Amino acid sequence: MKRLLSAVCLAAAAPLGLAASPSASPSSASTPVRLTVDASQSKGPMTPIWAWFGYDEPNYTTAPNGKKLLGQIAAMSPVPVYVRAHNLMTSGDGSHALKWGSTGMYREDKDGKPIYDWTIVDAIFDTYVERGMKPLAQIGFMPEALSQRPQPYQHSWKPGVPYEQIMTGWATPPKDYDKWAELIYQWVKHSVERYGRKEVESWYWEVWNEPDGHYLIAPDTKREYFKMYDYAADAVKRALPTARMGGPHTAGAGRFMDDFLEHALRGKNHATGKTGSPLDFVAFHAKGQPKVVDGRVQMGMGIHFQRLDQGFALVEKYPELKGIPVIIGESDPEGCAACGMQTNPENAYRNGTLYASYTAASIARGYDLAARRGVNLIGAVNWSFEFEDQPWFAGFRDLATNGVDKPVLNVFRMLGMMRGERVAVGGDQAYDAAAIQAGGVRGARTDINALASKDARSVAVMVWNYHDDDIVDAGSPVELHISGIPAKRVQLRHYRVDQDNSNSYTAWKRMGSPANPTPAQVAALEKAGSLAQLGKPASLKTADGKAVVRMQLPRQAVSLVTLTY
Repeated sequence: MKRLLSAVCLAAAAPLGLAASPSASPSSASTPVRLTVDASQSKGPMTPIWAWFGYDEPNYTTAPNGKKLLGQIAAMSPVPVYVRAHNLMTSGDGSHALKWGSTGMYREDKDGKPIYDWTIVDAIFDTYVERGMKPLAQIGFMPEALSQRPQPYQHSWKPGVPYEQIMTGWATPPKDYDKWAELIYQWVKHSVERYGRKEVESWYWEVWNEPDGHYLIAPDTKREYFKMYDYAADAVKRALPTARMGGPHTAGAGRFMDDFLEHALRGKNHATGKTGSPLDFVAFHAKGQPKVVDGRVQMGMGIHFQRLDQGFALVEKYPELKGIPVIIGESDPEGCAACGMQTNPENAYRNGTLYASYTAASIARGYDLAARRGVNLIGAVNWSFEFEDQPWFAGFRDLATNGVDKPVLNVFRMLGMMRGERVAVGGDQAYDAAAIQAGGVRGARTDINALASKDARSVAVMVWNYHDDDIVDAGSPVELHISGIPAKRVQLRHYRVDQDNSNSYTAWKRMGSPANPTPAQVAALEKAGSLAQLGKPASLKTADGKAVVRMQLPRQAVSLVTLTY
């Protein structure tokens, strides 16, 4: 394996050699990109907005690979991770399929009397709670016995088929609002009895998914959704008055979301007849839009940021919402996690380092976009998990394939080591959030920037070299100038995601892309998929609280440098 130079200089001291990332040798003729970190200048709390995940298929939760991945996600976060899943109320026996799942929590006897069955949904929530995770509990979708158009009920969608074909009997409003509200009341009441009041008070409850898109079939989707929300919110609060209820989890931040906020704040409540409806948090979705240009993937981070800003602007519009928690219910490079790269070649970014660098660069800018609008962003749900019974590295938007971690998961491991306060970062080749929102990261210059944090015992700096175009090259030499280190001696560690580190995908390709890896190959892939540390930790003295870290940072690579004391 080739080696790159990585060194730390302390003031005028001679450089100390550290093991560094592979790929290509740094060019002595290249002028290093300079990044500055001032650990004495706080920019606000390092809110773990990344510690939120979601997926369509709730029954993957209790599959062996699902439990394994959830355990890994929980272990890497310093705070409880929130999980959002579709189909928690859908009728069925708990079998999974792409964009499908079920819990069978509701059916009726021959006389139309309700029969509640919490077995499957309890197994899902038990899996979360046992790992210290918490549901962002979705009240959806419609049980067959309450559907206005129950047949056909379960869809048979597969990648390559028009997306609208998933909209079958589960996607209607209730035919009986009172029965539907009672089901919600009983579910929340049961949850309190099973998990305890304090635990359920820490969850979030929301109604449906993207009612402004394909997910709700009704002549007047806006009116029906407002009614559904009012009945559901009233039922949740009757079962647990201190429960946290919010929405609308719209696909975009347009007129539908604006009208919903107006209704929840000032409109007539369909369930109670009073003014307004409970609204403890606001949630909406924002996605990018990759495409294939000249035979390669080009990401759409600018579009992603435009949609984030549109949602923040709507929250900012209402004085009553000042300080309200805001959750990006799905925040991703594009929309369909279950659309693999065979049917959607624009999704070929998902296996390699482009997804990793995009994730680092976009999550970091979420803080800036929210701060600019003065909104209280607490979470940005990464809508990716794992898919059962699928080929290795099929290009689904997932964190692991067949139980093996993909490169993007290691970015979340890096984020899990960043705690305390965000601190000031500057750079001479860094795009700011506004520039990306206006035009993406295009042209000759890549985005080399960092997110930095400090707590009582460490400084952590995550550095990336991102570009919208799916090209990997040797990148650039980088000098990371860190000041304000409150210790005379630190221990330095350097972690890396690139073509040769923390990357099970390149390891799989080097094996010849086996369709059925042997147990020995799977073990090797699991090792390759873990977060790699470059070289050994170095114990160093600081000079006036300053240090300089030098590295060669390949394009689409991500590094995490930690200084502990």
